[in-house]
Amino acid sequence: MTLHADRNFRIDLLRGVSILLVLLLHYQLSYSLVDSPLHYLLSKDTIRALTLNGNYGVTMFFAISGYLITSTTIKRYGSLAEVDVKRFYIFRMARIFPCLLAALAIIVILSLLGLPAFMNSAAPGWPAVSMPLAVLSVLTFWHNVLMQHAWYFNYAMNIYWSLSVEEVFYLLFPLLCFGLKREWAIAAVWLVAIAGGPLYRSFHTTDEIYFMYGYAACFDAVAFGCFAALCASKLRLQGLLWRLLQIAAAGLLADVYLRGIDGHEIFGFSLIAAATAVLLLGARNENVPAWLQRNRLLAAVRWLGRHSYELYLFHIVILGLMRSVVPKGAMPYAYKLPVLALFLLVSALAAGLIARFYSEPANAWLRKTLLRPRPATASLGQRS
Repeated sequence: MTLHADRNFRIDLLRGVSILLVLLLHYQLSYSLVDSPLHYLLSKDTIRALTLNGNYGVTMFFAISGYLITSTTIKRYGSLAEVDVKRFYIFRMARIFPCLLAALAIIVILSLLGLPAFMNSAAPGWPAVSMPLAVLSVLTFWHNVLMQHAWYFNYAMNIYWSLSVEEVFYLLFPLLCFGLKREWAIAAVWLVAIAGGPLYRSFHTTDEIYFMYGYAACFDAVAFGCFAALCASKLRLQGLLWRLLQIAAAGLLADVYLRGIDGHEIFGFSLIAAATAVLLLGARNENVPAWLQRNRLLAAVRWLGRHSYELYLFHIVILGLMRSVVPKGAMPYAYKLPVLALFLLVSALAAGLIARFYSEPANAWLRKTLLRPRPATASLGQRS
């Protein structure tokens, strides 16, 4: 068994772990696993630690995205300064919008059918938000800002705050590279983002909408990934010291994750992003042993990583439908683990089908159509 030519074992694995943490968080918030048969294997504190810190999984996603967008830009154009801004935006749009439009259409339809998980509802003391405004905020990447003004107002749609953060960074990324030209100047901006993240979070430690969802609260994680890609393109990483550094990064990642977000609002996200960035450094010239490639559990996690975007968008639709049948907190004790397995299975099946028959073909078609060279304009003599 060999790796697919255009896939990276380590990146897919990290993505898979990240999306799995997010799925566990959302299931835990709906149907607590703390009070389930799982407590016969793990303590309640351990279950909480494993399932309630899924926002750190989003931080890992941000770092991975920064790494991928930077490394891909260097590979495609030779240097950051040579980025083709138009092509960059077309590539991002072709990947993001087909699935996003489909997910939003499903949410709007289900809201019109009166399913509570998909409807806007104003929290006490917070302003109401119309559905058109909510959809517009997602499509134009300021949904996190809207949440800062209206709190959690739509169960299914509110998780798209992270897409707003990521895409605003990507809107700025090619302009930054094209405008500054010099790698040191670009890196200096990333350093400002890295320093600014914990500083911003320090002013908002009591408000999760700000310290987790704000642009400045998350840009540091993306910048860590960008730095990792830039360093990986210049450094030769090998030897015992490098392996020990990778082990230390993995240990730090696990330790910070299990310690949790509560009480670590300022630097917890920075440490998760930094540890992920170190692990990403080893993705450039990885040599994956055959026994790891053959491991079925890792293969399943890597599959989740390859379909992480579809899982991210549509798992919440599946969970919202589940909540329409069994309300939040009403799942019988004995059913919680089997239903978790069913939730993961159905989410993965939906993601795989959507990727194969919709998002990947739409992505390829949009890129081919929008990047098709225009025919040369005929000369005046030829037209006459």
